[in-house]
Amino acid sequence: MTVRAAAVPPLLTTHEDAVAAAHAVAEALTDGVVERDRAGAASVPARALSVLDRSGLLAFTVPTRDGGPGLGPRTLAEVTRVIAAVDPAIAQIPQAHYLFVDVLAVWGSPEQRARILGDVLAGARIGNALAERGGTHAQDLETRVDAAGVLNGTKYYCTGALTSRWIAVSALDWSDRLVAAFVARDAPGVTVDTDWDVIGQRATISGTTRFEDVAVDPALLVDYARAYEVPQQLGARAQLTHAAIEAGIAGGALRDATTYLKDQARPSTEAAKAVGATAAADDPHVLHRYGRAATRVRAAEVLLADAAAVLEEVGLVPADEAAAARGSLAVAGAKAYASEVAVAVADELFQLCGTSSTASEYDLDRHWRNARTHSVHDPLDWKYHHIAAHALAGVQPPNHGQL
Repeated sequence: MTVRAAAVPPLLTTHEDAVAAAHAVAEALTDGVVERDRAGAASVPARALSVLDRSGLLAFTVPTRDGGPGLGPRTLAEVTRVIAAVDPAIAQIPQAHYLFVDVLAVWGSPEQRARILGDVLAGARIGNALAERGGTHAQDLETRVDAAGVLNGTKYYCTGALTSRWIAVSALDWSDRLVAAFVARDAPGVTVDTDWDVIGQRATISGTTRFEDVAVDPALLVDYARAYEVPQQLGARAQLTHAAIEAGIAGGALRDATTYLKDQARPSTEAAKAVGATAAADDPHVLHRYGRAATRVRAAEVLLADAAAVLEEVGLVPADEAAAARGSLAVAGAKAYASEVAVAVADELFQLCGTSSTASEYDLDRHWRNARTHSVHDPLDWKYHHIAAHALAGVQPPNHGQL
């Protein structure tokens, strides 16, 4: 199914406008988050996505030369974090959308920018079809577009594709060069499945997408290889969104722990006898654990904001390899740390709140399931590896800044 905006969304021209819109979206998503998590792929979150699509938040990174406000990483990080604190699955759906707005901003032809970014300004969303199975790694591609513009292949983990207007497809062309093909979601030969069956981030419905003799407009093929042959920040900005999702999950887990501790949790028998606790928060061990968790969440948020600030300084097109490395490494640290904190705080929630908090009616385990699922998007150990290699031996990150 394709979800289309009923009217042109507002143009959010300032950071403050975009963050306010994110808070409004988050508030609108609050009531249904448990139901969306439980339903998973059995129910497309069309209503939640329509809130997002109508908000104006799909277009705030569109460059000014293309009619957008051209807001940058600081806004992207905060908008994503705010929404992810309520529903990280919905926050993840436009992650690739923002990536390919950036791709078009740097590498798109005037026609490509006019057609695709023009649609984005009107409320359209771009989904992705990038990863594959069966090869030596997820980007070992078998999907092909031939010289006649016919696309064939199967993709997995296609977040956002199910309800998008456009799908950005990575493929090898007739000369074995990596390209990105922009394909209409409702084009003949495109099939997006709802075979997404995982423990967390369930409402992303990141299912399998098949392309069977799909006709691709040659004017909508981007030389995607070129983007990674020079110093770039596309990868860093994409990873910034992932870091913001993790920081949001951590903050959401802490928020729900706070509410449960204040409203429902009882002190343990031992705390009641040993220190006369009449509430869970009177337990010194609860206070210690909560304070530690809150500090870690705050640190994750500060690292995220710092990484976004570095990317603002570097710009979408970095001046050189050193600038690209600075941006990528700042984001790598933020992403790795936020991922670890999200998993840890989501787990700590139950130690803080006690046995009753594990009742399925509260669905508090969704925080851990979401954090655990999203955190393995790419290996954190390699991020720490590249940070250390750069600091200790001056080794630049690989792929011109693509971590």
